[in-house]
Amino acid sequence: MQRRLCAAILSLEAVAFGLSTPVLIAVAGVSTSIAVLIGVGLFVACVLTAGLLRARWAYGLGWAIQVAAIAVGVEVRAMVFVGLIFLALWATAYFLGAKIERERALWERTGNYPGAPRTDG
Repeated sequence: MQRRLCAAILSLEAVAFGLSTPVLIAVAGVSTSIAVLIGVGLFVACVLTAGLLRARWAYGLGWAIQVAAIAVGVEVRAMVFVGLIFLALWATAYFLGAKIERERALWERTGNYPGAPRTDG
């Protein structure tokens, strides 16, 4: 579940980075080559990382992408806000996905779901 949630966030973030390329050029006045390097580079990083999430170390790349998303705000102030939103979404997917996996494993092991009402009166 954690992998699916995190991959979904990275996929949405890839779209946002792809769409940020023209914004970097038109609004921020960033040179075309730098804007393409940032926008397309982060787009590719998101897509590749989403595919690599089967490996635990890829989650570290996901966190690094979140830092990079906020860092783009140096060029376009609005990207700080967008980066913070994606950071919150990533953190939620990461921690909530892990919690769901732990609870599911406990339920499969014991047949008792955490937080379920007790039936042994």
